[in-house]
Amino acid sequence: MKPPAFWYHEDGESLPARLLAPLSWLATGISRRRWRNASPQRAGVPALCVGNATVGGAGKTPVALALAKHFLARGSKVHFLTRGYGGSERGVLRVDEHHDAARVGDEALELAAVAPCWVARDRLAGARAASDAGAGLLILDDGLQNPRLHYDVGVLVVDGMRGLGNGRVLPAGPLREPWSDVLARADAVVVMGEPEQSHLRTALSRVDPSKLFTARLHACPMALPPRLLAFSGIAHPEKLLGSLRELGGNIVGSIDFPDHHRFSESDARLLLKEAQRLDATPITTNKDAMRLAHSRGGSACGRLVKSMSVLHVEARFDDIERFESFTHSRISK
Repeated sequence: MKPPAFWYHEDGESLPARLLAPLSWLATGISRRRWRNASPQRAGVPALCVGNATVGGAGKTPVALALAKHFLARGSKVHFLTRGYGGSERGVLRVDEHHDAARVGDEALELAAVAPCWVARDRLAGARAASDAGAGLLILDDGLQNPRLHYDVGVLVVDGMRGLGNGRVLPAGPLREPWSDVLARADAVVVMGEPEQSHLRTALSRVDPSKLFTARLHACPMALPPRLLAFSGIAHPEKLLGSLRELGGNIVGSIDFPDHHRFSESDARLLLKEAQRLDATPITTNKDAMRLAHSRGGSACGRLVKSMSVLHVEARFDDIERFESFTHSRISK
């Protein structure tokens, strides 16, 4: 699903936003009641939660991966825990190479390539399963809005360009809950890129500078084919195009699919046909590549996987030593 354009009208006073405002007030009331009545429980293992305030891609998964690599390098037995958004799995499941995105979600496959990953709609049950399996540190990819599981460190990730949109809560805007509510539960705020959006700049001015960090998504160096057909099924496809341009790529065409899109045989045939027409190499994100590689599509999907290139990105912090020290000290406590 593509986010509606009115979510990003910064004045927040568009007609659709005003009409949907009562539903936003209702959603806010329900969220606050859930947290008032909540008793988050510990799972017997330290937990670090990386989440965001808005729907769509803010960069939380690259931040979670960067944190995991930091703690793995220091000998921690890191396990990931995720809801498995986009997957059908309802129970508690440890992800392995036999699972596909239709069952566990694309983010789980991406996380599992770095450290053991558990998918669980019930975060507490998933955390306990990971603890029983020997986890020394849990990193939650998403979960700042979930009151069931206690986390020791909350990291709030915000997209500097899109920011907080029109500043309204779903469905009148992109916020999952009011900014003040999620900020109160966050130990650190990570802004991905420069804070270009006015709502965000105002919101960040109220954040304790010691809790504020900046990071950027960087494309991992690679040898690019001479002509590129970019395609993706992510929340903000322009990020793929920007990363390719950062590497000097020659983008001769692009095709966007909905976020977390499950690629079909007809999608693969379309992409192969367009690549042939443009004399270009299909290129996509690692997340989309995971979905395609683990899909149950037929021969066209197989040909697409063999012919395409994959762009990898990573979160790089402007002051990684300060961020690592900040999170490490809180986990150590």
